[in-house]
Amino acid sequence: MKVVETMEKGVKDVLVKKGIEILSKDPEKNVDKLFDIIKKAVKDEDNLAKINSVQRYYNEIPSVNAYIKGMLKNTDKKCLEKLFTNFFANAAWYGIPKRAKLFEEKGIKTPFVILLSPSMRCNLRCTGCYAANYSREDDIPYEEVDRIVKEGRDLGIYYFIILGGEPFFNEYMLDIYEKYNDVIFSPFTNGTLFDEKLADKLKELGNVVPMLSLEGFEKETDARRGKGVFKKVMHGMDLLKERGILFGVSSATGRHNVDTVSSDAFIDMLIEKGAKMSWFFIFMPVGDAPDVNLMLTPEQRLMLGKRVRKIRTTKPYFAIDFFNDAPYVGGCIAGKYYCHINSHEDVEPCIFAHFATDNLKDKPLLDVFKSSFFKELRSRQPYNDNLLLPCMMIDNPEVIRDVSDCTGAKPTDKGAEMMIHDEKFKKDLDKLAEDFKPHADKAWKEEFNSTGNYKMSKG
Repeated sequence: MKVVETMEKGVKDVLVKKGIEILSKDPEKNVDKLFDIIKKAVKDEDNLAKINSVQRYYNEIPSVNAYIKGMLKNTDKKCLEKLFTNFFANAAWYGIPKRAKLFEEKGIKTPFVILLSPSMRCNLRCTGCYAANYSREDDIPYEEVDRIVKEGRDLGIYYFIILGGEPFFNEYMLDIYEKYNDVIFSPFTNGTLFDEKLADKLKELGNVVPMLSLEGFEKETDARRGKGVFKKVMHGMDLLKERGILFGVSSATGRHNVDTVSSDAFIDMLIEKGAKMSWFFIFMPVGDAPDVNLMLTPEQRLMLGKRVRKIRTTKPYFAIDFFNDAPYVGGCIAGKYYCHINSHEDVEPCIFAHFATDNLKDKPLLDVFKSSFFKELRSRQPYNDNLLLPCMMIDNPEVIRDVSDCTGAKPTDKGAEMMIHDEKFKKDLDKLAEDFKPHADKAWKEEFNSTGNYKMSKG
């Protein structure tokens, strides 16, 4: 077995080298060769089918063709090479089989990506956000972050999303990015701290793909984040685009800005500024003062999904809808394909699901993935046959109550505590799920033919 693994790694190493050679020359002229290299390294039939689909889209859909060629043409060579080696080679080719072997031999399921909040400190005072209340004493020490990333990488996890607070507030994270240069990092940032020095450093590193947060245009963004923030974010985008650094946008989507952030005008502006993708997250009733009235209406939630799917097929841009894309990934993927480590080192299934049974202080990362909490969540997925109802908190709220009760998972913030014990808030969540269900059932039947990626839900 060891000999076979060594031979497979040798073949992959040769393919990675060929891929880098293509990326260092004229990558936009050799896209099909890059696809062929990737396919040679992939054995899993499902993943191979997905890659073939993307290649077909590239050859048949003009917007996809323009997107891939544009990214290859306008991205800094080192950033491209790091995306290819750290994400495609390390995270996918090497990491996935390594983690699959661990699951097969020891029954331990490890995630593809870890969300990590080293600090909750921030330089902004956004309306409704509690991050500004934290101090340096609440940060995870550098040594602990270093240990977590190292242990994750040793398990085959080469993709870390860095949250907060403001990720660039902690300067030691730049040292982490540099030390683990075989890992891909995506800091979700408010975008106000970018200057020439930071932009130059990110270009030098190559393995950092920032996601800049925007509520919409200047009016919507400054209304929540403060006067002048939008212009600072625009300046940051200019600095990144000038250097060919890959970056995207994250939009928290509520009922008052959904039309703006999903509009053609907004997406076209992001494309012009050099962004390569958007992640849409619907406003969730979490934190110290959860409010369901700020959430999308049922009609808006499904409309967002339609618009995102249209963006992917009509514009040279990649968009992900965290909730409406659930049918493609088997429903909820929290605790299975990703997890969140908060600034207290509690290990939660999701950035929105503030519940935990384990804390990483004085405990190896591997031991956390043995927890009954994550196993129970995985055994219940999907939580609903209708994969447009993926969430255990807002779509199937009885799940989080039951799982918390049977595993002993404890709330890690006030909002989570209210989900379990506050009768009024529990009724609000039940009503939210009840109101959305008939709309989701109709869309599930008419737009998805009542089927989705159930195989991945059990992955």
